[in-house]
Amino acid sequence: MKGDYIMFIHLGSDQMISADKVVAIINIDSYINITLKEIIELGQAEKNLHLICSMDRAKSLVITDSDIYLSPISSITLYKRSHNKGGVQ
Repeated sequence: MKGDYIMFIHLGSDQMISADKVVAIINIDSYINITLKEIIELGQAEKNLHLICSMDRAKSLVITDSDIYLSPISSITLYKRSHNKGGVQ
């Protein structure tokens, strides 16, 4: 359809995902609670965890309908990118 486009979010490094696949963008503080640890462990076990950076550099956890990403980019920045209608930031 004319005027339709797919929005992508840059998660860091060379990793981009379609914005319509995002279920949640979660802030990761220096302290990761037990629920986040369980989500990360589940992603590792199911082989759908993508480490864009090391755990100590991760600032956000991005959950899509099929994968989990650890990103070095803050959740606020990723949120802004996901709501930018002008294209990739």
